Amino acid sequence: MKINTKNLGLVTKKFNDFFLVDLKNQENSENSDKFLCKVRKSINFKNQLIYVGDEVIIENIDLKSKRAVITSLKNRKNLLLRPTVANISNIYITFSVKEPELNFSQVNRFLISAESMGVEVSLVLTKCDLISDTRRSSLIDKFEKWGYQAITLNLEKSDNFNNLIAELKQKECSIFMGPSGVGKTTLLNTIIPGLQNSTAQVSNKIKRGKNTTRNVELFSLSDQSYIVDTPGFNMQPLEVNIRLLQYLYSEIYKQVIDEDIKCKFRNCLHLNDEGCNLNKSFERYPFYKEMIESSKSHYYQNQED
Repeated sequence: MKINTKNLGLVTKKFNDFFLVDLKNQENSENSDKFLCKVRKSINFKNQLIYVGDEVIIENIDLKSKRAVITSLKNRKNLLLRPTVANISNIYITFSVKEPELNFSQVNRFLISAESMGVEVSLVLTKCDLISDTRRSSLIDKFEKWGYQAITLNLEKSDNFNNLIAELKQKECSIFMGPSGVGKTTLLNTIIPGLQNSTAQVSNKIKRGKNTTRNVELFSLSDQSYIVDTPGFNMQPLEVNIRLLQYLYSEIYKQVIDEDIKCKFRNCLHLNDEGCNLNKSFERYPFYKEMIESSKSHYYQNQED
């Protein structure tokens, strides 16, 4: 049976020229499954590319075959480019405390890059069973000074892990980002049961050969909560505008907006300018200076090119 009403949907997977879409304004349980959709040609004519995480309007819904047509694209809140995912609400920067060893400069770059997206940013530390409780406590204290309440995970102890899952179910659309080898895949496989079987199910619907490489996909954790699976991506920090950096470091931002401390220089980068009265004794200040100098070098190099 086909129905022609317009429905708001969420793109959860792109597969060749097809999209899997979850209905967001469901009025009956019959519409609760994912719908396999193609895009109406008029959207392609407008150069409107559709990505996982996009909200779309679907029509010509066939309840029996679970197929429909995407007829329009809603405005995005944001777009992460690598991997390409739209409308992220929460980024969980993920690092292991051992194997590989924790690199604080790299952690900082990932955190600041995530902050530039304008979303809620959290820090997850994995493999905490490989360090002592004293070391774990010192890391929690360290990152608290950076402005983050670190989530420490030991897969042999489920309390913190269960708390993380409960938290994820309260978020709209979350993604784990970090370098290779920190345990993102293990984390996702534990959070999303049956993850390895997802591609085969899609291939059966489309009636095409099975692809062993999974693409970016959203998985539902609750009625209004999704998590992004990003297999095969070793995500790198984003480039950040040099003028935005002071607003992305909480230690600087708190001073910039404080009327009693506020820097008297317009467009000050808070480096070694005489008269800049910001307190630069916080731990991450060398990382801040390094990012400023790196951004300057990148800017001048582009000017010469």
